[in-house]
Amino acid sequence: MSAKAGASTALFVSGSLMGHVAVMTGTGAIGLMAIFVVDLLSLLYVSWLGRPEATAGVGFATIVLYLMISINIGLMIAVAALTARALGSGDRAGARRLAASTLTLMALAALVLTVVALPCLPWLLRLLGARGEAYAVALSFLWIVLPSNVLMAVGMGLSSVLRAVGDARRAMFVTLGGGIATAGLDPLLIFGFGLGPDGAAWAIVMSRVIIVATGLYGAIRVHDMVARPSLAALRRDGGATLAIAGPAILTNLSNPIANAVFAGIFARFGDGAMAALAIMDRLVPVAFGVLFALTGAVGPILAQNWGAGRFDRMRGGLTASAQFAIGCVIVSGVILALARGPIASAFGATGLTGELLMFFCLVAGPMWLFVGLLFVANAAFNNLGMPLLSTLFSWGRATLGTMPLAWLGAQYGGPKGALVGSALGAVAFGVLALVFAYRGIARLEREARATG
Repeated sequence: MSAKAGASTALFVSGSLMGHVAVMTGTGAIGLMAIFVVDLLSLLYVSWLGRPEATAGVGFATIVLYLMISINIGLMIAVAALTARALGSGDRAGARRLAASTLTLMALAALVLTVVALPCLPWLLRLLGARGEAYAVALSFLWIVLPSNVLMAVGMGLSSVLRAVGDARRAMFVTLGGGIATAGLDPLLIFGFGLGPDGAAWAIVMSRVIIVATGLYGAIRVHDMVARPSLAALRRDGGATLAIAGPAILTNLSNPIANAVFAGIFARFGDGAMAALAIMDRLVPVAFGVLFALTGAVGPILAQNWGAGRFDRMRGGLTASAQFAIGCVIVSGVILALARGPIASAFGATGLTGELLMFFCLVAGPMWLFVGLLFVANAAFNNLGMPLLSTLFSWGRATLGTMPLAWLGAQYGGPKGALVGSALGAVAFGVLALVFAYRGIARLEREARATG
């Protein structure tokens, strides 16, 4: 066996499950946190321009970009699930073919999405409530960043291939490299070249080039895990890819669409409230970025053990992931609550913006405790052939669990009431989703025994 082939075996069917969860999540979190921290710094730099409307404009642009990224994530889940499952069953050639097919479909989907979205931006931003300078900033920002969505999709897909083979370190470098590049380019372009918010947008584009280059090196040069794409392979693998990616995309779209509705509710309270929401949207991934990395770590671990028929380890992996999520949220929530004053001061957040930001820091921990459980359950659903359950629970939380409660909260408690209302729906949906994830593994085990 070659060194490359030996590096691409099923690593998660033995060893400590909590260890696998911690290593995969930790290395993934470093790469993701690099991007999230840089995004937060970008908004911090924009806030230093002293124009709340510019901060609000970047916030509106972020909501639209979140829609694009959510679709990319749905396809990325298919890349990891199919590649890891093939590796778990010992079919390395099939895994290479699947990696190539899913990456190609990811790039094509991102291209089509960008072409459709660009002419719709004025309508979409108006729908979100963007007006005046905030609208102009958001529109310019998106026209710069959106054409690079294809690069981001391919980079995310390559990172998933590396996670599927268990190379968490190189998967981390994919996003870490982009984050480091953005950290250096942001102040240079925003202040040095006087580009303002557009400078932050150009820094994102340049970082995505680095993300793709790093991913190509790890997935192709190091592991040789991506075969040459072919039309025959695309036809063969397209159905399996869409069977996972379709429901996963629908699932992931629930959050940005709920955020868009929530932004419309918040926009009624002015640019100060929207500036606070923009900061909150950047704080969440930094404070709870481990949860986003955890969803990427759970999938390959469960998929490899499913391919190997290790249902005991699948249950153990799900339990370890839920425990890890709870511990991380408790730590992050306490830190946010204690640091709420310095956070508001760093952004120069005063008046309504500062008041809302500090309130959010107090309630974010309890809110994300149950969101974390939902994330873990959804990762299990998407990787174990139950993606419709992921869609059901995510949309249930985003609609029944968020929209009406946020609207009622805003009616009776203003923007703070909207925040509290949006948090309440996560409780029931997070707990129920985890219960159904365990039941799903039990069903798969019964079916395997019946056919074995």
